Amino acid sequence: MNILVTGGAGYIGSHTCLELLNAGYDVEVIDNLSNSREESMIRVRELAGRNIVFHKVDLLDKIGLDKVFGSSQIDAVIHFAGLKAVSESVEFPLLYYQNNVSGTLNLCEAMKKYNVKNIVFSSSATVYGDPHTVPVTEEFPLNPTNPYGRTKLMIENILRDVYNADNDWNISLLRYFNPAGAHQSGRIGEDPGGVPSNLFPYIARVAVGKLNVLSVFGNDYNTTDGTGVRDYIHVVDVALGHVKALEKLERVSGVIVLNLGTGRGYSVLEIISAFEKASGRKIPYKIVGRRSGDVASSYADPSKAERELGWSACRGLDEMCEDVWRWQASNPNGYE
Repeated sequence: MNILVTGGAGYIGSHTCLELLNAGYDVEVIDNLSNSREESMIRVRELAGRNIVFHKVDLLDKIGLDKVFGSSQIDAVIHFAGLKAVSESVEFPLLYYQNNVSGTLNLCEAMKKYNVKNIVFSSSATVYGDPHTVPVTEEFPLNPTNPYGRTKLMIENILRDVYNADNDWNISLLRYFNPAGAHQSGRIGEDPGGVPSNLFPYIARVAVGKLNVLSVFGNDYNTTDGTGVRDYIHVVDVALGHVKALEKLERVSGVIVLNLGTGRGYSVLEIISAFEKASGRKIPYKIVGRRSGDVASSYADPSKAERELGWSACRGLDEMCEDVWRWQASNPNGYE
């Protein structure tokens, strides 16, 4: 099977491309490289010993997108491409709606035109908003608290409507929690442009000396130590979840919604402590005000994914920290 991965040069996309190649799939990638590097594709090819066809195309470019579908026999799509920073989405909501929602509409139109009806969508736990309790199951109310999360929910609803109009479509909606870690080789990892918005790459840059201090956004939440609690899941486990979801689409039709998480949460202070242990470096931090759109605690009930896909997260917090540190220490400037 030939799989088109949108946003495949990015953090989760590159790790998923590697696991797809390792599983025997052929892979093509669409990426506009706005927050990723083509170097990641070079390294994925090296690690897998196999080729990836790369297209520098933006999903907002209908003509370029049509050329990709017209020149390839694509069997399924894994859709990662999109802007993803919660705080940025609060500041620039129109940018997020235009990029994430319009880009997905263009993708679906191209898929329909070329009769490609299998898609795994990279959704997010942000669609749950501030959950009334934890762990979070797939049946929880959907009430995202920021524009980023609302774009994810809009896209989920678009894909459901596409299926309702044509039951030949097969759709997996994967709501994953907080990917962290890197490939154990240290060759591919998270390399955000500018100042990182996610916790792990920020801590890593503090540890390597690229940033001076970590800002901890709030210590007055109703959690064990007052800092926000999240379900951090190793990026390789997330990537393998996408491969399993793709295999599921080959066997079962319809729409399936699944959480990808570990089933437990870690606070920011717990992450700092674990990273200090993995790196042997002290992580200076300061407490600052809460960020708009953040919630106190969120972690998954991943049991449905285990039942439906035979998948579960295998890598823990220590391994995430060790792999992030190996990646950052070996690549202090990222892919540059």
